[in-house]
Amino acid sequence: MKPLRWGILGAANFALHHMGPAIHAAKGASLCALATSNPTKAAAFGAFVPDIKIYESYDSLLAANDIDAVYIPLPNHLHVEWTLRALEAGKHVLCEKPITLMASDFDRLIDARENSGLLVAEAFMIVHHPQWARARDIVASGVLGRLRHVAATFSFYNDDATNIRNIAAAGGGGLRDIGIYAFGSTRFVTRQEPRVITHAKAAYENGVDVFAQVAAEFDDFDFSATISMRMFPRQEVVIHGEKGVLKLSCPFNPSVHAQAELHLETDTHTITTQRFPSIDHYVMQVEAFGRSVADGSPYACPLEFSKGTQQMIDMVFAELT
Repeated sequence: MKPLRWGILGAANFALHHMGPAIHAAKGASLCALATSNPTKAAAFGAFVPDIKIYESYDSLLAANDIDAVYIPLPNHLHVEWTLRALEAGKHVLCEKPITLMASDFDRLIDARENSGLLVAEAFMIVHHPQWARARDIVASGVLGRLRHVAATFSFYNDDATNIRNIAAAGGGGLRDIGIYAFGSTRFVTRQEPRVITHAKAAYENGVDVFAQVAAEFDDFDFSATISMRMFPRQEVVIHGEKGVLKLSCPFNPSVHAQAELHLETDTHTITTQRFPSIDHYVMQVEAFGRSVADGSPYACPLEFSKGTQQMIDMVFAELT
């Protein structure tokens, strides 16, 4: 199988430190090109991909015949526009989350995907990590009994006014940046959808939500989440049933925050721990994307799944207004 030839639109720090190296390391992938007009940023990518080709504009990279797929790490408000332009140029697209700012925008992307025959997906990397596949299997097995509550926490501290997460015009805010993990992971692991948001509280700075507490009712359980860009780093998901508890102690960015671990308690005196050391879910995401392009393998995070998470985010914002 020929390697999927990748280009990156924009020299974002996340692309430099995470997704660029992941594409470079992934089996069946080759990082070939970067679009940036900043020589300093281009040189940083050249440090680990010496032969990377630099384009000074996004359009010039999209026009290249030797690029099969693009990764888009641009500010949130540009995701839909450049995803559509990349598809029009005949490129497969992996776009950073959130790929849209409203669930209704997914219809345009789904239509473009169907008309082009190309793969386009949101870069929701956690579903490619084996800890989440294992957690999903545990929930489906019934060992936890009837689910009663899922609690998710994700926080970090970032008050840099120049960071796009803190810029309202760029689609910033904690719910879009990390709330997507709390909501999307719950939908993924339980295979259920929220029926109603029962509580939503948020604190804002400069027009972006920097703290939020959310409660919701799913079909069979209650859900609660705490999301913040102004708190000490913490992440955890607890899935609580009538017969057991499953805790993911590093659910969202293992190897950066801590080691991925599942802690399963089905007896008051016994906790079984499963560890997942040295797994890069960004690499696994790129490899899964490549397999889907190559042979049509089902992709763990199709646009339809991502739309469901954005619908939940939209429900929360509607409750906050």
